[in-house]
Amino acid sequence: MIDRPPAQGPAPSEIPQPPSEIVEPRRGPHIGPLKITPAVVLVAIALVGSLAYIVYVVTQVEDEQIPLLGAGFGVLGASFAVIAIGTLVGMWRAASRTRTGRAFGLAIVGGIAGLLAIACFTFTAVALLLDRS
Repeated sequence: MIDRPPAQGPAPSEIPQPPSEIVEPRRGPHIGPLKITPAVVLVAIALVGSLAYIVYVVTQVEDEQIPLLGAGFGVLGASFAVIAIGTLVGMWRAASRTRTGRAFGLAIVGGIAGLLAIACFTFTAVALLLDRS
């Protein structure tokens, strides 16, 4: 039988441990987890502007109110549709990085935004039909 000395490797404290979660460096301005980009600013302006326009039409305008509300809800619906598409992209990225909680939260937010977009577009279509009749 051959006598061999025991294999010696690095001590357990010397073995580099992989990090439990890889943290990517954040670049650019952020508000919480939301990165501020030109698209986010544009959607926020459209969302707030269309809501302000709808409130103005409801409180101040008496004639031709229905078509003006239809236009305001059309822009609001487009804003919600863009939010739904943005959350879809974020959900895809979160799911590919196995962040299931974040993906689930984005799915809920995107679903609600999609339903609001459908409701706004429906009001716009009804307003246009009422205006032409």
